[in-house]
Amino acid sequence: MTAPSMPDSPGVLTAQALAAARRESQAGAGTVLDALSRHWSDAPETLFAQLEARTGVTAVLVPPGAEPAFDLWSQDEARTHRCVVLRAPDGTLSGAASDPWLDDLHRKIERALRHDIPLQAATGAQLDAWLRRTAQGRASSSSMVEAQAAKGSDVGGPIVSFVDAAVQRAVAIGASDIHFECDRRGVTVKHRIDGVMQRFARMEGVPSADAVISRVKVLSQLDITERRLPQDGRYRHVWNEGAMDVRVSIMPSVHGEDAVLRLLDKSQFRGSVHDISLHALGFDAPRHALIQSLATEPSGMLLVTGPTGSGKTTTLYAVLSEINTGLEKIITIEDPVEYELEGVLQIPVNERKGLSFAKGLRSILRHDPDRILVGEIRDAETAEIAVQASLTGHQVFTTVHANSVADVMGRFLHFGLNMFGFTSALNGLVVQRLLRRLCAHCRESRDLSGPERALFERHGTDVPSSRWHAVGCLRCNDTGYAGRFVVAEVHAVDDALRELVIAGAPLTALKQHARATGVESLQTLGLRRAAEGLTTLEELKRVVGSL
Repeated sequence: MTAPSMPDSPGVLTAQALAAARRESQAGAGTVLDALSRHWSDAPETLFAQLEARTGVTAVLVPPGAEPAFDLWSQDEARTHRCVVLRAPDGTLSGAASDPWLDDLHRKIERALRHDIPLQAATGAQLDAWLRRTAQGRASSSSMVEAQAAKGSDVGGPIVSFVDAAVQRAVAIGASDIHFECDRRGVTVKHRIDGVMQRFARMEGVPSADAVISRVKVLSQLDITERRLPQDGRYRHVWNEGAMDVRVSIMPSVHGEDAVLRLLDKSQFRGSVHDISLHALGFDAPRHALIQSLATEPSGMLLVTGPTGSGKTTTLYAVLSEINTGLEKIITIEDPVEYELEGVLQIPVNERKGLSFAKGLRSILRHDPDRILVGEIRDAETAEIAVQASLTGHQVFTTVHANSVADVMGRFLHFGLNMFGFTSALNGLVVQRLLRRLCAHCRESRDLSGPERALFERHGTDVPSSRWHAVGCLRCNDTGYAGRFVVAEVHAVDDALRELVIAGAPLTALKQHARATGVESLQTLGLRRAAEGLTTLEELKRVVGSL
């Protein structure tokens, strides 16, 4: 592990040293304050002063009589996020965190407490001491804390600790996936955050790499002796009071096997279902209104399309949340049920037991539904049943993996469907992507170049005087981005579009129809967001493609 680069003159904390200390902490080498202290040659008081002067974050100064407020921020949350909320005798709240610069941590605390609190940098020994206290305030002695810190947390062995640390860190930072990538020298762990991979930690040695993959197999009850074929499984990751479903994929490679863990946080929207909205996802007013109009039709199909990880299911959850008045029967069939929605009957697909999308959808139609969500159309049988349900008085919401309107038509044509029946059932199409949002704390504005100016002019958008660039800072983990938002083409299917599809019209005719009906392309919408300073041209090209 590379040590933070300290300045030549003692007593000066550089941004590079702080960033390196944060990377050490993320790799499991203690808290950020621990990492800084290991490489600090001056007095600790000087480090604390530099930390406050340069970042605005203080080292923990515990008020006399302060106790962990586990009634507001549970021990489970404190362990997961390595952050303890403290309550002073006068009721004042503050936080002690392993990494107090995490924006996601600030958001979660603000959501839990209904307001933000100042976070201070803590040592691992301080956090461990507070985390050993019960809700009634009993604590282990400080000598036990120091002994445990010196001994290390190797309960279950280094392999178990390595895998657990990767999962716990992913939960804490809001990652969607964990990748264990094996090579000829060991295994590297990467987290997918906001759609982009970020390296977390590494373990050297081929035997250790094999043991890490075997540990993942054991957790998901897969065959540890099978190394030549792909395997899929799942398990429930439990930590004290918290739990999360994890979907596991094992894939053989030239260097052994790789594993990918998809984190399915079903509780993400629980208790705040009314906060899920198309507006919160980033849909602007015109497209928001059009989707709502399409979603409230008495029958027909609303189809959301885009590549893997483009937020299709979340968009449909937002639609259901907005139209769910309790006056209609709403049933979903999903693989898996990713988030729980209040007042909605949600059915998980179980292929091993014979419950497929097609079989489940047939049964749903006998359960007197008004609106149906089909998680994904993967085959001709499911597509046919969904179309028939749409034509017989039900409103069907569903997704399909495709990149554009033309690709959607091609997918359903490949399924062997009668295109007259399919287009008759189809009310609307949403083609969407997720773009990373620029970090508001570090973005920089620069003058437009000639080609960039021509790009805005070619797409008919207002040409800004300058454009924003990603820089990177402590709050965004040096990525320049924090969070994501949606851009989407929304197509209301009319008779003219139906006739074009049935006649097998070329792609240019479909694009001309979209322009004639006022549908703005993903490129145009993305350029407008870039001009507003929400994202960058580089991010737009990465996600949407050529401009």
